[in-house]
Amino acid sequence: MNFDISELGVQEKYRLLNGGVTPRPIAWISTRSKDGIDNLAPYSFFTVASCNPPVLLYTQVTQRSGIDKDTLQNLKETSECVVNIVNSHLLEKMNATSASIAIDESEFDLAHVKKTSSCNVGAFSVAESPIRYECTLREIISVGDLPAGGTIVLLDVKSVYVRDDLFTDEGINQALIDSVGKMGGDGYSPTSHYVTLNRP
Repeated sequence: MNFDISELGVQEKYRLLNGGVTPRPIAWISTRSKDGIDNLAPYSFFTVASCNPPVLLYTQVTQRSGIDKDTLQNLKETSECVVNIVNSHLLEKMNATSASIAIDESEFDLAHVKKTSSCNVGAFSVAESPIRYECTLREIISVGDLPAGGTIVLLDVKSVYVRDDLFTDEGINQALIDSVGKMGGDGYSPTSHYVTLNRP
């Protein structure tokens, strides 16, 4: 079965991309508005863009309204955020923060997420997140302003928090991190089954 993209509607294209590029890591991004409202939202179009300099990348899929989500609006105003990594313990709370709520409400309060002060940015961190990247805004790249288009956001990493029990001489213990990946639709993929293969 082959699909000609030129013949597909927006939702059909979205389902083919969102359902096939899996599992995707989840950036649970916390920001603070200029009015002091703490925002927390998950993004599964997320990866590392560069290691030197250290840069993370996430994409905001354009809403039908064309209005930026609170995360991007806050980044434009303050240039600061924290990318919190999600593990199985935080999965349900993370999912709850994907709800649409008023701009003057906080997802931290909605989902009862414990927050903690960050070291280098004004935005709060998720206290129970095993790994947290404190970042500043580097660049915003618009791919298109059509519904389901994309806005690529590049973030400069300023500091990294790693929970003590996860860090070894070889770096972050991948078998213990318990991170969760996003599948298509409402699916998630825990990393309970971990396999290692030596590179040839």
